[in-house]
Amino acid sequence: MSQNKLSVSVIIVLVFIDQFIKIWIKTHLMLGEEIEIFGNWAKIHFTENYGMAFGVEFGGEWGKVVLSLFRILAVGGIAWYIHFLIKKNAPKWLIISLSMIFAGALGNIIDSAFYGILFSESNYQIATFLPEAGGYAGFLHGKVVDMFYFPMLIGHFPSWSPIWADELFIFFRPVFNFADASITVGVSIILLFYRSYFKEIPVKTDKNTEAISSE
Repeated sequence: MSQNKLSVSVIIVLVFIDQFIKIWIKTHLMLGEEIEIFGNWAKIHFTENYGMAFGVEFGGEWGKVVLSLFRILAVGGIAWYIHFLIKKNAPKWLIISLSMIFAGALGNIIDSAFYGILFSESNYQIATFLPEAGGYAGFLHGKVVDMFYFPMLIGHFPSWSPIWADELFIFFRPVFNFADASITVGVSIILLFYRSYFKEIPVKTDKNTEAISSE
């Protein structure tokens, strides 16, 4: 399989999985509802956010628009870079990793751009697809659907702690989605293997073509 086809295949499969999970959650659960997977430490917990990965929020309504536009520009930049690396015959796993990041970013952009138009609100009701009264928000004002929750360790910080004394501690607290996981795995692979990846990418110099040095 060519690297172009590999990249496109990875993106299509991951975006499909991400959107399938989100649409199922949106059309089967009310906001705040949860399903236990493995006892109390692994759950499907339906929540939504306006912001970045893992439920982090950013700057209210205007921040939401700015973030959405930034994501679109970032996805365009990643697409160009993937195309550039394919032309340079970069390592297969570098292409896969960047495609995972692209797919994750695109998945969350779809939520932000279109879910407000396509779905009704999820508060105290199960959302409907293409409601007659219209969606809950306009273009670029949709909420990102999150669902994976792993509160594996719950306790309190010790009273003698200089910060957060006696406050509730949960690991892992953030609720995230498949797109967030795709981005995280893609970035992690690049960080772990960036030296071997980038030293194999040929670059044209004044004298000849040689591998990029990682130093």
